[in-house]
Amino acid sequence: MSNIQLVSSRRGSGLALVVIRQLDREGWAPVIDLLAREREVVAVDLPGFGDSPPLPDGTTPTVHALAAEVARWFSTAGLTRPPVAGNSLGGAVALELARTGAVSNAVALSPIGLWTGPEAAYALGSLRVARMMAESLGGRTARVTGNPLGRTLAFWQLVARPWQMTPAAADGALRNLARSPGFEATRRAAHNYRLRGFAPGVPVTVAWGTRDLLTPLHQARRATRLLPGARHLRLPGCGHPPMSDNPGRVAHLLLSASSS
Repeated sequence: MSNIQLVSSRRGSGLALVVIRQLDREGWAPVIDLLAREREVVAVDLPGFGDSPPLPDGTTPTVHALAAEVARWFSTAGLTRPPVAGNSLGGAVALELARTGAVSNAVALSPIGLWTGPEAAYALGSLRVARMMAESLGGRTARVTGNPLGRTLAFWQLVARPWQMTPAAADGALRNLARSPGFEATRRAAHNYRLRGFAPGVPVTVAWGTRDLLTPLHQARRATRLLPGARHLRLPGCGHPPMSDNPGRVAHLLLSASSS
C-alpha cells in the first residue's frame, strides 16, 4: 500500500465535489471559482503532477493505479464516495472510480482511453513534444506566454482559443508541464490504457469538446458504445480541456451532474 500524501486544496462550502487535476491545474481555476459559490470544491493533484509526489518506486502509474491511489486518499481527506470530475487523464481516473463504486457520481471531460494505438501515439507524442519545449524554456516561459501569438503556438492543440488565455494561466500551465515529475512515466503507461465498457452503478456523464484536436470528437462515439448507461454530451466550441474555453458551461455541467 502506498504511503504518499496527495496534495489538495479546499474552497467554498456545502456538499463536497472533488476535482481531479494533472497538467490542467490552471484550466480548472476559473471553474473552481464558480463551483465554490455552491459547493465545497476539493481539488486534488494526481500522483506525480502539480504538488503531489509520484507513486513509490516500482509502481507503474497506470490509470488503474492512479485511481486506486485517489480512492485511498478519500478516507484520509474525510471523504466518503464523493462526486468527482476530471479531464483527460483525470477523466479516465474518474471513470475507473465510478467502475469500482468508490464515488457517487462521475463527470469525465474528454477522457483518455477511447483511442486506437496510432491515436494514442499521436496524442501522447504531442504532449511529449510540448513537454520538451516547456523544459527547454526553463525560466523564460513568459517570452512565449506573454503575447497572444506565443500562447497560440504553445496551446493550439489543446485550447480552442489559446490567444484568449491569460498570460498568468498560460505561464502556469507551461511551468506545470515542465516540472511534473510523474509526467513521462505516466505518459508511457497511458499508451496501453483502453477504457473497458461497463454498466455504471452511479450516474456518469461523459462530455467532449467539439474542437478537441488531441482526442478528437469521434472518440466520443466510442464512449457512447462502451458506456451506454452514461449521459453523453457535447461542449460546442471547446477544446481538449474545455474548462479554459467555457468555464461557465463546465461549472454548470458539474453542478447539475453532482446534484443528480
